[in-house]
Amino acid sequence: MAAIGKIRSWGPVLVIVIGLALFAFIAEELFRSCESTRNQERQRIGEVLGKKIDVQEFQKLLDEYQDVVKMTQGRENLTDEELNQVKDMVWNQYVQTLIIEDETKKLGLTVTDEEMKNILQQGTNPMLTQTPFVNQQTGRFDSNMLQKFLAEYKNVKNTNPQMLEQYQSLYNFWNFIEKNLRQQTLVQKYQNLLGSCLLSNPVSAKKAYENDNIESNIQLVSFPYVDINDNKVAVTDGDLSAKYDELKQQFKQIVETRDIKYVDVQVVASPEDRVALNKNIADLSSQLAAATDPSEVIRKSMSYVPYLGIPQTKAAFPTDIANKLDSMAVGSVCAPVENKDDNTINVIKLLAKQSLADSIQFRAIQIGGSDVLEARRVADSVYTALKGGADFEAIAKKYGQTGEKNWLTSAQYQTAPSMDKDTREYIRTLNTAAVNAITNLEMTSSNMIVQVLDRKAFTDKYTAAVIKKGIDFSKDTYSAAFNKFSQFVSENQTIEAMEKNAAKYGYKVQERQGVNNAEHTIAGVRATREAMKWLFDAKKGAVSPLYECGNNDHLLVVALTNINPKGYMAKNNPQVAQYLKSEVLKDKKAAQILEKIKGVKSVAEAQKKGGKVSDVNQITFTAPVFISETGASEPALSGAVAATAQGKFSANPVKGNAGVYLFQVKSKSPRTQEYKEGVYEMSLKQKAMQYAGNFMQELFVKANVKDNRYLFF
Repeated sequence: MAAIGKIRSWGPVLVIVIGLALFAFIAEELFRSCESTRNQERQRIGEVLGKKIDVQEFQKLLDEYQDVVKMTQGRENLTDEELNQVKDMVWNQYVQTLIIEDETKKLGLTVTDEEMKNILQQGTNPMLTQTPFVNQQTGRFDSNMLQKFLAEYKNVKNTNPQMLEQYQSLYNFWNFIEKNLRQQTLVQKYQNLLGSCLLSNPVSAKKAYENDNIESNIQLVSFPYVDINDNKVAVTDGDLSAKYDELKQQFKQIVETRDIKYVDVQVVASPEDRVALNKNIADLSSQLAAATDPSEVIRKSMSYVPYLGIPQTKAAFPTDIANKLDSMAVGSVCAPVENKDDNTINVIKLLAKQSLADSIQFRAIQIGGSDVLEARRVADSVYTALKGGADFEAIAKKYGQTGEKNWLTSAQYQTAPSMDKDTREYIRTLNTAAVNAITNLEMTSSNMIVQVLDRKAFTDKYTAAVIKKGIDFSKDTYSAAFNKFSQFVSENQTIEAMEKNAAKYGYKVQERQGVNNAEHTIAGVRATREAMKWLFDAKKGAVSPLYECGNNDHLLVVALTNINPKGYMAKNNPQVAQYLKSEVLKDKKAAQILEKIKGVKSVAEAQKKGGKVSDVNQITFTAPVFISETGASEPALSGAVAATAQGKFSANPVKGNAGVYLFQVKSKSPRTQEYKEGVYEMSLKQKAMQYAGNFMQELFVKANVKDNRYLFF
């Protein structure tokens, strides 16, 4: 009983302890839940129509598209610029697909399997001509070739796992093409639906013909705005506000942007660095001249251009190298040449120049065995049988291969980053073997039976060894530049201080307005993603840390000067304010000119008022006329001339982009082009389709697209 009483006396304390324990448990679970949610948010690359887009999902699409680009172009890697283009293309296409699918679902629009079948049978879609299923005789997509491949793929998948890898990449490529064909067709159906709402008719067609083909010759009197000094025109805040309200729609932006000031320093080689590089290049050049096989010299030089040891077209070489090849004698070595465009020094040895086919048709059978001797024995047997007239494809099938005819182009192999001895010998054989001859090619661990069937598009090819080295700075040079820039950044932590002191250090503060988070770089400097992440998380007036970026040769600091929210840009935005002022000045100058020429009824009277007279000919309604006196295109003038009868003086002055105009129509005459009603109706229809194509911008805004790719790429 005493114990129970004691427990009761501790009751309030126990309640508090238990309560705290329960709270801690709940708080821990809540923390875990919040952390899990934050982790999920960190993995979201964007949002479309409320759908959260996971970075892994986007990466899968990106990898798929990269594989397609590499396969179609015969390349292993893409440059940073090309990769950025791919990222934008994949993102834009993915966003468009989600938006269109949402719209077409509401309307019941779909692309049926039967429609896809018809598209393949017609074979006219440009996307299909980029596939390997093109008949070389007709140059058209051949659906039978596709069906044959799909049947072979299914058979290999079920019976020959060893060969599956060879078929899988092409099968994945076809799946990509088919998927994109469906998406493209769905977009076209939606666009056609919108375009059908915009009709053409014979009356409109006739008017369009007249607008295109009736030419006017005029005597023009120009009153340029530049003749009035800006200082003599008063611009009030009320004028700017009124103009802002008038033009407000022009200042609408669909994404948030940011204005920045920045200092970018590129580290370059010092004079001492150049002396050391020139000595190294001179030594390598001597070795290259003496070498029978330049492979080792090129490898040691760490050249940007690999040595493949095969004939290549000019397209395989950098432009500056390609431009020198024809001026060189075979066996010669050029003196070291500096290229300022890519900051390199270059040496070339031309080993051979030949006229060879750019496209080669061939077929092949790979022969393996338990060991090399077995492969050689079997290959000799196959070679003898084929020389005796055996069926090539029948023998190929005995070894699990098709033996079908294929085309090889230079572009498929000549830009490879490296090439082994077997591949080099294989390509040499394809380039030089007699047409229809059978060749038994011995490789390291197997044999290849090859038959060249045809060659086309002969062109000059070059076997060249190239040393292309960057004019790089040393570690000491970079360290000195880094320390100097680091001191500048640490001592100037405000925008005002940066601008005041940059020149003392030899730096220049630059400015950029309207940076959006869909951009891949800041100030055009690569590898600035960390700076982009800082920029879109910073507050106005903040100055960033020092960033090392570019190709490890740039030092960057960024200051955020303004944040422009999604929606209408403010009147006091520097770009907006400048534009408003220029428009108000134009209006007020026009008003002064109009007052001065009030009541003018002829060219002579206008000239007395200070107008500049000139003859302007061949003016049509559809082509904005360019006025040399004001240096501007004037669509309004084209319209006014078209509406004025021959022999008449302009009823009203024309307020243009760069001046006010009066004119006398001297003559009007039709061009000799024949009027074809059907052609002009179709042209109007096509223009309507183009207008309908602008729907995507509106749908994009409605979809509330959020693009956070800058956090990941």
